[in-house]
Amino acid sequence: MDLNTLLKHTSRSLYLSVKMLPPSIRPAFGIAYLLCRYADTITDTALLPAPRRLYWVEKFPQLVRTANSPEQETLARELSGTSDNPYETTLITHLADCLTALEKIDPVLKPYIYDVVTAVCEGMKIDLTTFPNEPTPLPGAFNTSHELALYCRLMGGKPGLFWSQLIYHTNIIKPRKETFFEWGEKIGDALQMVNILRDLPKDIQQGRCYFPRTDLHEYNLTPADLKLKKFSKKFAPIKQKWTHWGKENLQLSVEYYRAIPKRAWQVRAAVTWPMLWTADTFAKLVKTPDLLNPKKRIKISRVRVYFTLLVTPALVLSNRLFSVWMQHKLKKLP
Repeated sequence: MDLNTLLKHTSRSLYLSVKMLPPSIRPAFGIAYLLCRYADTITDTALLPAPRRLYWVEKFPQLVRTANSPEQETLARELSGTSDNPYETTLITHLADCLTALEKIDPVLKPYIYDVVTAVCEGMKIDLTTFPNEPTPLPGAFNTSHELALYCRLMGGKPGLFWSQLIYHTNIIKPRKETFFEWGEKIGDALQMVNILRDLPKDIQQGRCYFPRTDLHEYNLTPADLKLKKFSKKFAPIKQKWTHWGKENLQLSVEYYRAIPKRAWQVRAAVTWPMLWTADTFAKLVKTPDLLNPKKRIKISRVRVYFTLLVTPALVLSNRLFSVWMQHKLKKLP
């Protein structure tokens, strides 16, 4: 299986954005995604003991940099049979192909790939050292808001920075590089927060409570309480707090979008979709009264997705239209 097909079947909706990216940066983004997904597979496999998963997650960034063949083979062998997903299973056996493709990437872009893989692995180390990573009546939890914000930065903000570095490398961006990169990080933080809120019921059943104990204590909640849908109403102020945090970061998308020149229409389209759909998902989360219900699946409709795709040409040509539409979506949030 070629890597493009592998990317298509492992990246889900993100593949739409990847496919839209110009050829100058599409391979770099695709390889970075596959490598981060590989690290995610290491973290989530229940068939390896947690210490061994932690060992490989810590080792993985260096393995990517050096392409150590014996260690690649050992890792693939240990992961063999750990996934029910056929495409994930294929990814496990194609690490060498991913690293071979990495060697062909523009040398200027390689450090960006190394950095984002390292950051994501740091976030996964937090997963493995903070939470039990197995079904348990007593989930682990972050202690403070700072820990949650740091986790969002590693898992979302640093990939947002990576996007921004690729865009900056191939386009003339008027704002200062540091400003543009900071916007990208904060928008990435928001994307990660929407993932955490959306996946809360599933994560809590696996022993992971990303919401800090300081927040929970304020409303007389414990991490174990979040396993019960009857506490959804009591959890609502915490949901609102972090939705607002995500909204504040996502508001920067208007300036971020404006900074990308209109002639870079492929890039503008690629970043439009995840930002708008994140705002849509936040709005759906706000409207969901029983967020802790494990049977509830938070997902924007296909109609919403198709309509966004339909109006993309107009959005690409008009900063004002994007701004008005994004602000309209954000006004629905508390």
